[in-house]
Amino acid sequence: MGIQVHLVDGTYELFRQFFAPGRPAKLNTDGLEIGAARSVVRNLFGMLEEGATHIGVATDHIIESFRNDLYAPYKDGSGIDPEIRNQFEPLEMGIAAAGFALFAMVEFEADDGLASAAAVAARDPTVDRVLICTADKDLAQSVRAGRVLQLDSRRNRLFDVPDVIEKFGVPPESIPDLLALTGDSADGFPGLKGWGAKSSAAVLAHYGTIENIPHHHGQWEVTVRGAAKLAETLRENFAEALLFKTLATLDEDAPTISDVEELRWVGPTPQLWEAARILEAPDLIERAQRMSNRPF
Repeated sequence: MGIQVHLVDGTYELFRQFFAPGRPAKLNTDGLEIGAARSVVRNLFGMLEEGATHIGVATDHIIESFRNDLYAPYKDGSGIDPEIRNQFEPLEMGIAAAGFALFAMVEFEADDGLASAAAVAARDPTVDRVLICTADKDLAQSVRAGRVLQLDSRRNRLFDVPDVIEKFGVPPESIPDLLALTGDSADGFPGLKGWGAKSSAAVLAHYGTIENIPHHHGQWEVTVRGAAKLAETLRENFAEALLFKTLATLDEDAPTISDVEELRWVGPTPQLWEAARILEAPDLIERAQRMSNRPF
């Protein structure tokens, strides 16, 4: 049996744990909130205990990326709760100290890191399957039939190409076009006025890309309510639509790995002692020793 690669969105998981219902706050002895970061690292060990061997974790080391230079209103870190923001550093420290491959993105975003690592892994003939562990809709564009799947761990659901089409109405390669037309409030760009999810999916299911959509509705080979107005809006805002598509397109050349074996977990580093102290999680030491079958 070949390798199964797990790629985890560390930033997404940090937010998910922080806002988990009923999860109490946890201050360490230094007065730092570390509850969400601790849970993420613990869950990574849980993946090992369930049989995962090759794990990579991408994080937004800083929130801003090259996209902020392209579009000023693009998301930044200004609205993030300080109790979350202050956990970025201990999260990354804990991940790296525990021996997991960490992609701490600076110029790029965590999503780019996941897409890039997935592309490298998918090209490796020793890899059976790549699982991108996040429910983030942006990563649906990286799904490849039977090869790269998206795992929504909250719902324990895998998304292959047919599942992406069922959910969004378009195949993975059209996801950036769909987001460009409908907008992405989480990333801070609005899309085009009047282009809702249904109309955008119907048009893109036929034409595939924004560039292929005729600028005059009379040339459309698909019936959509309000086609004349939609075509006019696209025609008048075509450059903006292409900009939004660029913002929504993940960069598979972001710096991550060059070889899948860089993702193999071989044990923790000596820094795990300090990370476990900061995260107040001595169980990490015990689990790491047990999984690696060696003291450190």
